[in-house]
Amino acid sequence: MPETTDIARELQQLEAALRQLEAEYNMYFAGRLPRPPVESRARVLALTRKIDNLRITNYAERFRFTTLQSRFQTFVDLWDRGLRAREEGRAGPFAPRSPAAPKGRPEARVLHVASFREPGSEMEKLHELYDRLAEARRTVGEEAVPFHKFADLVKNQVKKLKEQGSPEVAFRVAVKDGKVNFTARGMKEPNEED
Repeated sequence: MPETTDIARELQQLEAALRQLEAEYNMYFAGRLPRPPVESRARVLALTRKIDNLRITNYAERFRFTTLQSRFQTFVDLWDRGLRAREEGRAGPFAPRSPAAPKGRPEARVLHVASFREPGSEMEKLHELYDRLAEARRTVGEEAVPFHKFADLVKNQVKKLKEQGSPEVAFRVAVKDGKVNFTARGMKEPNEED
């Protein structure tokens, strides 16, 4: 009977191989790979079958394996639908969506909003805002800025807008036309009139 650590190691390998396979399929459907990653898929399938034949007595490891197995099967179904659609010459689940004809200015998709009075004492919110901005930049293919530069930018914007009479500053992370927008806006006190 295999040791628990051996099973955990096998599960880690399966999880890593599944992540790699998912990335390869994404690259294939995006046109960056010339053919589907059949060999990688066969390796993940073989690893899944190997682990399935083991006797897993630990419930947590059994649950983890079942989850990975289910995830793999869901991906297989999705990939097969995409391949079938591509062979038949139709738009499949991976075809780029053509946006509806925009009326006027296209709207930005807001991903995160955070407001600050004193960024130095609101580090948790600052880190969350940074994480959301970095994730948005990675999604559109841009590099994330270093945290210290980001923190300085936020502190400077809060200071500048406070000097102009805004007690609180709201920062917004949005994506518009495939580009990340990061904006700051001074907020008024709730009892102030427009």
